[in-house]
Amino acid sequence: KLELTAANVVYLRCAAEHLEMTEEYGEGNLIYQTETFLNQVVLKSWKDSLRALQTCDESDDVLSYADRLSITKRCIESLALKASTDPSLFGWPVERGGPMQSPGGSVLWNGISTGARPKYSSLDWWYDDVSTLSFRLYKRLMLVMESRGIKPEIIAGSIAYYAKRYLPGLNRRQDASDSSTRLGPSSMASPLSEEEQRLLIEEIDRLLPMQKGLVSTKFLFGLLRTAMIIRADQTCIANLEKRVGMQLDQATLEDLLMPNFSYSMETLYNVQCVQRILDHFLATHEVDGGASPSSIDDGQLMSSPSFTPITMVAKLIDGYLAEVAPDVNLKLPTFLALAQAVPEFGRPLDDGLYRAIDIYLKSHPWLSESEREQLCRLIDCQKLSLEACTHAAQNERLPLRIIVQVLFFEQLQLRNSIAGCFLVSENLEGSRQFPRSGMVGAGSNEGGWATTVRENQVLKVGMDNMRMRVSELEKECSTMRQEIEKLGRVKGSSTWGNVSKKLGLGFKLKSQMCSAQEGSVSNQNSVGSDRSEKAKEKRGKREKNL
Repeated sequence: KLELTAANVVYLRCAAEHLEMTEEYGEGNLIYQTETFLNQVVLKSWKDSLRALQTCDESDDVLSYADRLSITKRCIESLALKASTDPSLFGWPVERGGPMQSPGGSVLWNGISTGARPKYSSLDWWYDDVSTLSFRLYKRLMLVMESRGIKPEIIAGSIAYYAKRYLPGLNRRQDASDSSTRLGPSSMASPLSEEEQRLLIEEIDRLLPMQKGLVSTKFLFGLLRTAMIIRADQTCIANLEKRVGMQLDQATLEDLLMPNFSYSMETLYNVQCVQRILDHFLATHEVDGGASPSSIDDGQLMSSPSFTPITMVAKLIDGYLAEVAPDVNLKLPTFLALAQAVPEFGRPLDDGLYRAIDIYLKSHPWLSESEREQLCRLIDCQKLSLEACTHAAQNERLPLRIIVQVLFFEQLQLRNSIAGCFLVSENLEGSRQFPRSGMVGAGSNEGGWATTVRENQVLKVGMDNMRMRVSELEKECSTMRQEIEKLGRVKGSSTWGNVSKKLGLGFKLKSQMCSAQEGSVSNQNSVGSDRSEKAKEKRGKREKNL
């Protein structure tokens, strides 16, 4: 008597084929028995089909015989069919450490059906089972599932689970929210060698569909980081960078901080890789025709769905620049290239960029004045908030030209805001003069009036804040003017004061002497005038006598 099981039926079928144990030599021969057991028992069960498929890969000879007899193909198709269908509908014995099940699908307790249905987490119940296969059989299974119309995100989730099982570097930064691909301690396989991991990650890259959103961005960054560590093929690394770039708006700052694994070790983080990823993102999110980004205001920019990912990535890159800026080995052209790669319309505010530039200037004090100005030209002073303008006006690391521009635009912004507040208040005072009862639609107008009153109150508060800010700016300008006057004074100011005093006394003496001389001259002039008058009188008398 021969006992057939899922563990030995493949070997017996291959041996029977090799020995030509057909019906010609005896009724119910071994080929007939093994084929019947395969079709009626093994292929109808998920667990038995998986066990039979695993035995096909024990050796190359067995696999070649199993492929020739279509045993491998039949097991893979059976697994693909069962994975694409809810197992509770047919009561397939899928045991995952849970209770036993009856053929009807209910839970068995002590051999008695309880009527309770088993709970399956989701459509990923088969991930752990198929991850025990070798990759050549697993790849064939995934291709058959894809041809059967299984959703790409389900297949991609299984590939991610398989990768985390055999690539230990992916589990170091595991996403806590990614419950579908979380591995338990018993699911971890024996570690592969570095060469085997390199081949596996290259095959996973070929098998994974090139589509956005199928797997998490954290998983793709983990694949990319592992590929760089084990020196994978450059084509594989380039494909992974492109995949990450397609969904860069879903990444976090921690994901971008990839260490530099090159032999040169010029910088602490791999900035060049982030630059390439950003280029891929911008290539896939180009603005198609229509209005130019410069003609769109900030409100439309924030509400437009096509611009929101670019805005998120711009904020992410500004944060990344602030993290890598303290690296003294980070060259200025590299920093400039990454900062300039983000389009201007992607930054509604330049506060993050200003913070990154300030950190870079603080960590690189040896930059020349021209290099500082070249770096600060990236900042649009009109996009800085009041807090950033206040900090920039007092920042000694910025060039003087940038500080002047910041002060100018800040005062211009304050003036425009104050003028707008006064205009709104005047309009409100004029509107109060009209009677409310004679207006059409009294109910809607009353609601609009209440809204207008609230806006007026808010504007008044804003005006008070702006006035305080203007006074603060005037104080800062006066202090700066005093500092400039102090710097312009000469060290010998005290001696100059003494000389001025001496000169003042000399001028007083000279004026007194001049006044005395003028008095004596005037006296002499008066005496001379009396003598001339007497001579004239004598001449007159003589003329009368004659």
